[in-house]
Amino acid sequence: MPTEAKGTSAATMAGIVMMCVGVACLSINDAIAKTLGDTYTPLQILFLRNIIALPVAALTAYWMGGTKALKSHRPAAHLIRGVIWLGAASLFFTGLTLLDLAEATALIFAAPLFITALSAFLLKEPVGWRRWSAVLIGFVGVLVIVRPGTGTFQLAALFPLATAVLYAFLMISARWVDPRESVWTLMLYLVGAGTVLSAFLSPFVWVEVQRQDIWLFFAIALFGTAGITMMTQAFRLAPAALVAPLDYSALIWATLLGYVFWSEVPDLVTYIGAAIIIASGIYIVVREGKMEG
Repeated sequence: MPTEAKGTSAATMAGIVMMCVGVACLSINDAIAKTLGDTYTPLQILFLRNIIALPVAALTAYWMGGTKALKSHRPAAHLIRGVIWLGAASLFFTGLTLLDLAEATALIFAAPLFITALSAFLLKEPVGWRRWSAVLIGFVGVLVIVRPGTGTFQLAALFPLATAVLYAFLMISARWVDPRESVWTLMLYLVGAGTVLSAFLSPFVWVEVQRQDIWLFFAIALFGTAGITMMTQAFRLAPAALVAPLDYSALIWATLLGYVFWSEVPDLVTYIGAAIIIASGIYIVVREGKMEG
């Protein structure tokens, strides 16, 4: 086997591993947020997580991209993205306190569906009938999980769905960032903008931090930052069509963590809906990969 092929294979395998570990880290991050949500508001959780993670993000950006990664050519774009991200995270953390971890995770999987739909309207990107069909089928999966009009319907399900919409806007808003800026600059300024914005808002909902919870705030900062960093690097090492579907392994971790810590056991209908959403999302990713190739 040629040396170049071996190098490519090694990078792809490293990307797969980093994606899997990154997803696990973010699942632990969500579980910690669910635990802290019983005592603190999402804004306070996000502020303390960000203020701890910001130095780590800055060092990572400098290490990976040098001084260029610390500078932005369009700070306003990052501020807008920070507002979107803070809103999305706040909504999701709220949903985590009201729903089972696996159910909230399954609904957030609708994000790729919204990204595809919004890209057609906001970016005027061509979306063929096959991807539109996948989007519609994915939304059927959302309805299966939410079950509107039935006795099991919960308004709380709208929180992770709203998160998925805002996440889609966040991904699309990356187009506003100067193309000269690296992914590490995006990560740093997203954390930085979230820190500044939550610093202004969290005093209005502040609750004295209990000593036994301090380690949880450090843990959520560690796992959240590590998860985002590893998933970002995974996309740099391996093809998106290969690593993106691995994001759905979060449902396995969410089910396990929900059962161990809260004795949560999602019903079969939730998994059927999740399977429909996941299948639609994977099809969209693979289809987009073929069109770009």
